[in-house]
Amino acid sequence: MLRQELITDEQLASQVATALDEDIQSGDITASLIPVDRQVTADLFSRELAVLCGRDWLTQTFSQLDSDVKIKWFVEDGDTINPDQIVCTLTGTAQSILTGERTAINFLQTLSGTATQTRLYVDAIKGTDTQILDTRKTIPGLRLAQKYAVACGGGINHRIGLYDMILIKENHIEAAGSIEEALIAAQNKDSEVPLEIEVETLKELHQALDGGAKRMLLDNMSNDTLIEAVKINQQFSSDNNIPAAKLEASGNVELETINEIAMTGVDYISIGALTKHLKAVDFSLRFRE
Repeated sequence: MLRQELITDEQLASQVATALDEDIQSGDITASLIPVDRQVTADLFSRELAVLCGRDWLTQTFSQLDSDVKIKWFVEDGDTINPDQIVCTLTGTAQSILTGERTAINFLQTLSGTATQTRLYVDAIKGTDTQILDTRKTIPGLRLAQKYAVACGGGINHRIGLYDMILIKENHIEAAGSIEEALIAAQNKDSEVPLEIEVETLKELHQALDGGAKRMLLDNMSNDTLIEAVKINQQFSSDNNIPAAKLEASGNVELETINEIAMTGVDYISIGALTKHLKAVDFSLRFRE
């Protein structure tokens, strides 16, 4: 995925500006101890195996601080990087590179962590027809960035926010009165956006199918129940001569169990852990002697 397809240059620049303001405020008093004309070259490398993501955020950080800082990249977003591999080299004043170092690496380590986590789950279900989806369980202010990182890791973006998809969950159903009433309200509301409804039992799955739902979120179902749900969906499709609805498994998904879930035949598995349980990738910046 091209980064610009998900997050604009203006949105990215705003994220970086906010982060820099948070860190620098009235100025970097430690970097000010270094002579302003001291030129350095620094190598940024990974200390571990990972999937890189966040090049544009690092580049934008130094662009806003000092456009004279030159960055030479050796890898692309989505590439696998190895321990001790240099990912880029920076050349410029010591003050600028020291001031931007933490903000730039914070973006890179977080987004690479998201991409790396996603790649682990994607690799775990290779050979199946199931796709990995992200969720809205993202770091506030960094949703678009993390969604991009998921794509770099090989995952698929679910809805971006509350505005681009109708997702009827259990509390919506309770408030509406029933699955049937919730679906009728949704179908009357807006036919231009995708519609998905959460079901927790096979009985509710039948109700959703009868109500015309084309996509269901199967919440916290056992693998045996998921297998049965896939059969019910296929039978409903055959009986009514319509395309089968899309089925998304969700809830208590672990790396150790995801392949078994994929083998049930569901179309998607959504995983909040991609963006909320991530482990930041360890990067280090070293000045050359």
